[in-house]
Amino acid sequence: MAEPSPKPYLTVRGAGSHELEIKKSRFICHLARVADEEEAQAFVAAIRKQYWDARHNCTAFVVGGGQPRERSNDDGEPAGTAGVPMLEVLRRRGVTDTVAVVTRYFGGIKLGAGGLVRAYGTAVSGALDEIGLLERRPVALLAVLADHTRAGRLENDLRAAGYEVVGLEYLADGVRIEVGVPEPETERFHTWLAEATGGSATARPAGRTFVEVEV
Repeated sequence: MAEPSPKPYLTVRGAGSHELEIKKSRFICHLARVADEEEAQAFVAAIRKQYWDARHNCTAFVVGGGQPRERSNDDGEPAGTAGVPMLEVLRRRGVTDTVAVVTRYFGGIKLGAGGLVRAYGTAVSGALDEIGLLERRPVALLAVLADHTRAGRLENDLRAAGYEVVGLEYLADGVRIEVGVPEPETERFHTWLAEATGGSATARPAGRTFVEVEV
């Protein structure tokens, strides 16, 4: 039985931070894209080392696809007032492969449980808005083989036609262009390639990959 195609998912565009101040307490949210739990934990450790003098470094992350792994930590804040609301923001925004660390420098004024929940959630939400999201879409990866004389024009034609050029490799006897094509469109791509090159270029399956689209 063929392995089912992975589904599109949202994640952060990259690493970044966002800061806000509430009643003299500073809340600094760092976000990063991670591939697995190990990378998430490494990012958490790095932020805690950098902000070793802060009162709290609270964390939340979601990694994986259909059955994601989720973790959160209040790091000394009252139970359920920091890590859980941070995680809830990630869930509500539908992002995965993402880790959040909110560093708090206490300003001397207690916020209460409700205030903490709002502060930590707002810190993560603000960071997501500032850094931005993208959608990673699964596509079939096709290896297009053509001669050297056609390489430059073919690459331009592929991009002009809206196909995602993932890689380009010059070989002794030609060029290999890796192209990402949505699986339902692979047959149409073969037809397009034959017409665009007069049948001189061929394409063969080369696995799957993801392309990234701004949202």
